[in-house]
Amino acid sequence: MPLKLSLKPHEKFVLNGAVVQNGDRRGVLLLQNKASVLREKDIMQVEEANSPSRRIYFPVMMMYLDEAGASGYHEEFIRRLQEFMGAITNPSVLADCVNISKLVLQREYYKALTLCRKLIEYEDQRLGNVGTGLSASREAG
Repeated sequence: MPLKLSLKPHEKFVLNGAVVQNGDRRGVLLLQNKASVLREKDIMQVEEANSPSRRIYFPVMMMYLDEAGASGYHEEFIRRLQEFMGAITNPSVLADCVNISKLVLQREYYKALTLCRKLIEYEDQRLGNVGTGLSASREAG
């Protein structure tokens, strides 16, 4: 089943490590086979990994975008996940952390990123951040 991306004018995304930008008009892209794709809104810069949940998201994102170099990010991911889990008591969030770890071990990085976004939302709610999701660090800056 192909992946259909509906793109806004000038929207950027990463496709197998290459940054691609849409032209002046809305566009649709169909990917017919497996590829690592992240939209601009889901891409985190290293300086945006400025909270515990975002420090989990970042190495998972890097494993997804650079699967050949994933082992180099794995140790950072484990350390950050352990730190986060040591500070959390919410059973649902802890279950998400365990599931993220399982998904990473299965190399299901995109699915792990989806759960990481839930951790970011939880953290933003608990800390009272004005923004939510990945964009919160961009709005705060």
